[in-house]
Amino acid sequence: QVQLVESGGGSVQAGGSLRLSCAASGDSVSNFCMGWFRQASGKERESVAIIGPDYRTYYADSAKGRFTISTDIAKNTLYLQMNSLQPEGTAIYYCAAKIRTCAGLGRAGLNYWGQGTQVTVSS
Repeated sequence: QVQLVESGGGSVQAGGSLRLSCAASGDSVSNFCMGWFRQASGKERESVAIIGPDYRTYYADSAKGRFTISTDIAKNTLYLQMNSLQPEGTAIYYCAAKIRTCAGLGRAGLNYWGQGTQVTVSS
């Protein structure tokens, strides 16, 4: 199994940037499909960006062109670089991992989750 700890959240003004980190321990991130999800107050959790064990990336439409997901194998860490943040990006951001496959990441099967990090974007 893997343990995940997010960091890097905070408060920014619209148009600003943040980089979220998700430090993994217990196993290598290279063995997992990893992703970032977010949940705004009163809304369902949604996928933001995913990176597979083959390093293929997938982005929600709201993230395309502004967010970049990446992994650093040496640091065993997942990142999400977020640029041009808007108030609708205010949410708790979670990282998730599923061994070997992206099928059902965050939705079905055995998923590992971090505790979340708050991102607040003011207008």
